[in-house]
Amino acid sequence: MHKIIKFFEPLVEYNIKHPFWVLFVSITIAVIAASFAVNLKVDTDIANLLPEDHPNVQALEKLKNEVGGETEMKVAIKSPDFEANVEFANQLAEESLELYYPRNGYNYFSRAEFRRDTDVLKDNSLYLATEPELQDIIQFLQDEIDDARAEANPFFVDFGDEFDDEEQDEEQDMGQFREAYDNLIPPEYPVSEDSSLVILTLYPTGPQSDLTYLEDLFEEYDELISSLNPQSYHPEMEVRFGGRLKRHLNEFESIMNDVFNSFSLGISSVLILVMLYFWIKKYINYRRGSAGQRKHSLFDQIIRMPVPILIIGIPLLISLTWTFGITYFYLGVLNTMTSVLFVILFGLGIDYGIHYYARYIELRSSGRSVDKSVCEAYMKSGTAIFVSALTTASALFVLMFADFRGFSEFGFIAGLGIMLALVCMLFILPALLVIFDRWKWILLVKRSDDFKFKSTKNRFPYSTAVVSASILITVIALAFVGDMRFEYQFSKLEPVFEEYEEFKDFTAGVDENSRSNPAYIIADNNEDVFEILEILREKKANNPDTMIDDVEALQERFPPTEEMANQKLEYLAEVRQLLQNSFLVNQDNETLDILRRGSQTTEPLDKNRIPDFLKNRFTNRDGEIGKFVIIYPDRGLSDGRNSIAFKNEISGIELDNGKTYYAASTSIVAASMLELMRNESPYMVAGTLIIVFMFILFSFGNLRWSLIALIPLLIGLTWLFGIMLIFGLKFNFYNLVVLPAILGIGCDNGIHLAHRFRDEGKKNMTEVLRSTGQHITIGSLTTMMGFAGLLFTSHPGLQSIGIMAVIGIGMTLFTALTVLPSLVQFMEDRNWIHD
Repeated sequence: MHKIIKFFEPLVEYNIKHPFWVLFVSITIAVIAASFAVNLKVDTDIANLLPEDHPNVQALEKLKNEVGGETEMKVAIKSPDFEANVEFANQLAEESLELYYPRNGYNYFSRAEFRRDTDVLKDNSLYLATEPELQDIIQFLQDEIDDARAEANPFFVDFGDEFDDEEQDEEQDMGQFREAYDNLIPPEYPVSEDSSLVILTLYPTGPQSDLTYLEDLFEEYDELISSLNPQSYHPEMEVRFGGRLKRHLNEFESIMNDVFNSFSLGISSVLILVMLYFWIKKYINYRRGSAGQRKHSLFDQIIRMPVPILIIGIPLLISLTWTFGITYFYLGVLNTMTSVLFVILFGLGIDYGIHYYARYIELRSSGRSVDKSVCEAYMKSGTAIFVSALTTASALFVLMFADFRGFSEFGFIAGLGIMLALVCMLFILPALLVIFDRWKWILLVKRSDDFKFKSTKNRFPYSTAVVSASILITVIALAFVGDMRFEYQFSKLEPVFEEYEEFKDFTAGVDENSRSNPAYIIADNNEDVFEILEILREKKANNPDTMIDDVEALQERFPPTEEMANQKLEYLAEVRQLLQNSFLVNQDNETLDILRRGSQTTEPLDKNRIPDFLKNRFTNRDGEIGKFVIIYPDRGLSDGRNSIAFKNEISGIELDNGKTYYAASTSIVAASMLELMRNESPYMVAGTLIIVFMFILFSFGNLRWSLIALIPLLIGLTWLFGIMLIFGLKFNFYNLVVLPAILGIGCDNGIHLAHRFRDEGKKNMTEVLRSTGQHITIGSLTTMMGFAGLLFTSHPGLQSIGIMAVIGIGMTLFTALTVLPSLVQFMEDRNWIHD
């Protein structure tokens, strides 16, 4: 690595001679890159973290193209007067459809749903029943006739249990029909049980990805409701609107606020720390100069406190604009995990400037000239900076090989940012040093001989005890590593939006459906639809732990062919005949009344007679019956393990003709994402460790020194796991992405200390810690502060990234300052170390 640093030394010399030209070109490129970087948007949809060619992603995209992916807006209207609620809802629906959006040149909403014409469905409910349901109805009617006939027999004897079991089976069959009937034919209005709350549903014309559209929509709609004066309809009327559409906007705004707050907090704390550290360091070195040279007052020193921020910060900001400018062209958007990388890269990239600038101060204070100090600082610290940056970037670039885009995009941006920060710190920072020092903004004088540090104690104390204790703690931690757990509950990793939760509570009980989170399989033809149905029902029957609650296809309710329609009409004719049986015709029964009204269909039902609210559910964009199968889970999918089990059971359905169909839903895609990330994580960690070790070995050219440099990383990582176990912290699909990053970042401390120790020679660890130990401490603290900004976000997933990073980097720093020097001292005492 030293040869590489030596190769680029002429470039540093050129920067020293032409500092203003270097700075001008760099800033010009940065301005151009920033003009593109500001256009980056954040995609909050975690489903997009899977690769586009993933079968479940393609299935979801096909579903959206087939039936649409609109997210409706709900409006809740509440007052004690039902008629007033209906009147206001009708007026609001009419006004809503007239709202015009001049920015896009169309109305805000395409349609509204409120009153549902259910008469047609009630009149034709049996035509919309599936064949198994019709068979159950026919069997139910036949059993009813047989029971009535038996009871009419004067010699009939009731044998009890046997007939009770039969009655229970009949009730179960009809219960299934009544459930399907209620799902098919909802109430006339979406209303609460006490009729005090009604729901108006509106379908926006703009996409939910257009955040400006959503912001304008909600602002305009709030004004519309105010203008209609709900209290004029009833003094107690309350109107709220939002639902998942507003939650989408709230989530984006929350992440943007989190990014801004973590950026402000993280960067400001990093800048303050760096400014104070270098002011103290420079002032101490200045005071060690001879009295004749100390011509500047304390005030002169104070007003120059921001100088280190400018010297280190300008190259860092340049590197960040370059990074996100390239990201704009390569990726186009950021995701939830990469949205916070600006502040993280700020904390990471500043480390290299700290090492360079700190070494420069030491060299200038020893009496060297500006030019010589710049070059010598480059040669002395450049190798360690280059190795640490290269190992960190390489560890992050390993993530790019993952299919999980949360890994791959994080790795690309972070790795690129590290490399560009390295370039800027090694080749732009020297130009700034020359400019500021020649302008007398860096007040340094040669140290007096009286202030030359003379160490009276070069040994690191208690080395044997520290090494023994660290080994013991590490062994204990390793013994319990197998108890580490993964957080599968999605709800615990998402922010809670009070407005959305209040809206859910406000509308609770209205139009709620127990069959939630359905998955869809899009078939190529009707024959495949029925074969898929058969396979899924067989899976459900043969699996005692099945996740399938129910399966249905639209073709079973709307016959796709004339032959199937006629067959269904024959079933209806048989139902009508049974209902005319003398034992049933005069019975007064709610179920029989439903069957009498719903069996009157005598010819195929024209789809144009079906109400829009039902057609929207059962048809595709072209108004045709969609060729898809709907699968309902029997358990909630907020637990990732249930999502994965549901996905594995219903996805990848292979037909006899060789076709394979994949299920589509956002829950299925989330399960695929979770499974992919969980499977790839061990390989990413292993690959990162291998890459880090290879670069360190190449840098040192000595296996023993390479292993010594790895000690802080390996022990620090083990202690991280121990702390997580003690405090009950778990891995999740957010913080796992930072684990390979900790591997790359955590090795820096060992690399810098080991390189400096070799440069200074044996029996000099105390001096190394006094100099390089300070630098790595400040560097690690700035990195931790960059991540620490995430601790104050409202997003639990982002918080978990900050927690793991702060603890992990903190442990690698602690072991670098204690275990590493103790081990070196221990080995040096036994003459086990060779250059």
